[in-house]
Amino acid sequence: MASKSPKRRTVRRAPKARTTGQASHPGAKGTIADASSGTKLAALIAVLSTPKGATIAQMMALTGWQAHSVRGVMSGAIKKQQGLSIASKMVGDERIYHIASKR
Repeated sequence: MASKSPKRRTVRRAPKARTTGQASHPGAKGTIADASSGTKLAALIAVLSTPKGATIAQMMALTGWQAHSVRGVMSGAIKKQQGLSIASKMVGDERIYHIASKR
């Protein structure tokens, strides 16, 4: 019986180095001033800053994200990193979110 040849291993290329010196996730530790740069985060903060507020469905349509992503951004980027307090109230059968005040 003939012996089998060893399996060939795939050689992976090393990832390209960043030449611009930017962080891996720009805006991750931003401030409110950074949020006015025309990003989706800035759009969410703007819509939540209005007295009327917004529903999850409205924020999904604004950003193109899924519901769990919108909730995650509200919890992580807006509440924890930006230090803003988000309040909600039930109007009919939907929940309206808005920025209450700074902590």
